[in-house]
Amino acid sequence: MKTLKTLFLTWQDPESRRWFPIGRLTFNTDKYYFVYTQGAKEAQKEYGFKPLSSFPRLDEVYESTQLFAVFYNRLMPRARPEYSDFVQSLHIPEHEDDPLAILARSGGQRKTDTLAVFPCPEPDEEGRYHIHFFSHGLRHLPECSIERINRFKPGEELWLAHEFQNRYDSQALTLNTEDHYIVGYCPRYLNSEVFELLRQNLSRVDVRVEGVNQPSTPLQFRLLCNMTAQCSDDFRPFSSQEYQPLTDEVATAGTLM
Repeated sequence: MKTLKTLFLTWQDPESRRWFPIGRLTFNTDKYYFVYTQGAKEAQKEYGFKPLSSFPRLDEVYESTQLFAVFYNRLMPRARPEYSDFVQSLHIPEHEDDPLAILARSGGQRKTDTLAVFPCPEPDEEGRYHIHFFSHGLRHLPECSIERINRFKPGEELWLAHEFQNRYDSQALTLNTEDHYIVGYCPRYLNSEVFELLRQNLSRVDVRVEGVNQPSTPLQFRLLCNMTAQCSDDFRPFSSQEYQPLTDEVATAGTLM
């Protein structure tokens, strides 16, 4: 049975703060593939995005038996003394801490650039999609919300609410508790997919607390959530135009689903 894993690479325009999915990384059995997506063309047209130095041409399929440097450099070296604690903060069992799993959970963001990664989920045997993410925007929350997060227990339910008057993101989705605390935001890359699922059926999306790290952990890794979506047979996450590859020569790289 082949192993197929997929991550999307996103780029943020520094001025507008808008994110674009610009590329797709796939690992298929023993080789990595990278292709640019239609989102790169949109970002180039609207905000002057330029191809990455590691991938200078938009219309090529890049392949390697080693993880490309632009992704590898976003991983903490295993030799670092804090590596074990870092993996534990991601709630990944150490025997499952392969590079793509760590990138998918951590987001691979660095302070020195405007790139980030996120995973493309695959359905389980019952047709449900699961995706883990850390709650965003905690640095903007009042102290009472942080204190509520620190009291969470795994499995507690969270509710999504549309913050449609948010001046920075009209699709912003807050994460809320039953006792009316806002405990962060759903990642922007999930918003359009979640809105589509909610449009189909409000009960199809379930968000739970997966784990909470100690207050000494940076806020970006404080609250880990688990979103489960029960989808119709014809639904495929991240299948809109901006996620489609710019080149047709991707057969060797496998498919998303």
